Amino acid sequence: MSMAWIYLLLAGLFEIGWPAGLKISQSAGKFGYGIALAVLSMTVSGALLWLAQRDIPIGTAYAVWTGIGAAGTFLIGVMFFGDTL
Repeated sequence: MSMAWIYLLLAGLFEIGWPAGLKISQSAGKFGYGIALAVLSMTVSGALLWLAQRDIPIGTAYAVWTGIGAAGTFLIGVMFFGDTL
C-alpha cells in the first residue's frame, strides 16, 4: 500500500472527528472541547486528503474520503450518541 492510500485512510478517519466534535459541543460544559476537536479534525483531514490527492485521482480520493467519513460517523452516532439504526 502506498503512502497516498495511508494518507487517504487517515484522512477519512479524521473526517469522522468533526461531526463528533460538533455533537460533543452540544453537551453542557463541553462546548470548547467539542469545537476544538471539530476544528482540529477538519484541519488534519483536509491536509491528509491534500497529500493523498498528489497520487490518487480526485474522484477516487473524494469518494473514499466521504465514504469513510459517512459510514464512520453513522457508526459513532449509533455506538456513542444513542442514534437509532
